[in-house]
Parts: sequence; structure tokens; C-alpha cells
Amino acid sequence: MFTVNSISIRYEQKTIIRDFSFQVNEGEVVSIIGPNGSGKSTLLKAVSRQLPYYEGTVELDGVNLRSMNPKQVARKMCMLSQKNQAPSDMTVFDLVSYGRYPHKRWFEKLTEDDHQIIEWAIEKTHLTSYRERTVASLSGGESQRAWIAMALAQRPKILLLDEPTTYLDISHQHEVLELVRELNRDMGMTVMMVLHDLNQASYYSDRVVVVQGGEKAMYGTPDQVMTTDMIRQVYRMNSEVQFSPNERKPRIHLLHTAR
Repeated sequence: MFTVNSISIRYEQKTIIRDFSFQVNEGEVVSIIGPNGSGKSTLLKAVSRQLPYYEGTVELDGVNLRSMNPKQVARKMCMLSQKNQAPSDMTVFDLVSYGRYPHKRWFEKLTEDDHQIIEWAIEKTHLTSYRERTVASLSGGESQRAWIAMALAQRPKILLLDEPTTYLDISHQHEVLELVRELNRDMGMTVMMVLHDLNQASYYSDRVVVVQGGEKAMYGTPDQVMTTDMIRQVYRMNSEVQFSPNERKPRIHLLHTAR
């Protein structure tokens, strides 16, 4: 469904991502992990066309994204950054309604169908009682859900999330990731997200991409990727990796810095 073919990304004369390839199948949740500064967010931004790449291609359903105009891309894919901001007086309903504009002509008004989709997205993200609240008045987790609702109203095939749990406490992290899993399970939405927490990446992902120094270090299922050797090599940490008897999702316990 989504294929990244040997892309390389430069900032000025410095190569940040080098010859990077991977494929995401329809309906998968794929997490991108790696140390700070390894190029995780840069990779996601390039995949979403927010950053240019000087080599390689990115294809969606076999079509090169560079051949698609921004509105065509927005109908298929939505990217949410680490920290999103809305005007102080914007309500949840107003924010979510912006998700319909990739489907509208210039100055075309929202239709009854658009309003139904907006209300559906608000309900799906459990924000019905907040629809008239301003986004600025919401908690961190509620605000993230509002932005995800906007993405849902866009009706994309792929949702891209850059560190969606950053700035959130543990309970709100869980709330957002459970919502992502619900959307993936109930709607078949394909998700790519950058995560820092290895256990969250392990638990919520079908496959994991490991980025190290701008290159692909590993790509596979959590039980293939989350190994003590990978953690020592990529994160310079010793660890214990355990498996629940009920599922093949490894649980990582970091011990101390590896020498």
C-alpha cells in the first residue's frame, strides 16, 4: 500500500536520512523508533511530503506522491505534528470541520453530508460533550483527540502521527494510543507514528522501524525487533526482554548504560 524506496534527505549539505526503504501494508500500525536526533521525525515528514527528499520515491497504492497535488494527497493521508496549535477562540467543532476542506472546492460551503461526517468524527473520538468547547481549554489528551478527530473528518487512508504522546502524562498517553488502536481495529486505518517509548511501540504496533544515524537499523514485528542486542547497539543500554504468556509482544526493562 505504502512504499518508501531508497529515499535520502539533506539539510543544506548534510545528509540526515540515507537510502531508506520500507513498506507498510494496508491496515497496519507501524511505529518508527530510535534515539534522539536519529532522523525519526525527519523521515515521517518526508513521507508526508512536508520535507523534500533528493533521492528515491514514496508511493501510495503504486502512485508516486510527487505526481499528486496537495489536495489529492490530503484526501489519502493526514499528518499530525508533535504539538498542534489552534486559534484561542476555535471550538472543537470548528477544528474538526477543517478536515473536510480537502474535499471541497474553493469557498464551497459544508454540506449536510459534511456535517454528518464531522459529528461522526467527534463522536468517534469521544468528544461529543466537548464540541462547543474551545480547543485551548482542553487538557493535553483531549486536545490530541480533537486533532485526531479533524484527521478522521478528512477521511484519510493513512494517519501519520509524530510523537503523539509527547507532553502528555501516562494516563493521557494511554488514552491517545488506545484511540489509535481503536481506529485501526474498527476502521482498518493504516497508521504510521513516531514513538519514544519502546514498550508502547512494542504493544501497539504490528511492525517497528528502527532508525539509527539516519539509516534503517531494523524493520520487523515487535518480537523480531525488540531484542537485547538491538537495544544495546542502538540505545547503548542493557536490558531484559520478557514475553507475556498470552501474546508475543515483548516487554522491555532497561537496566543501565552499556559499556
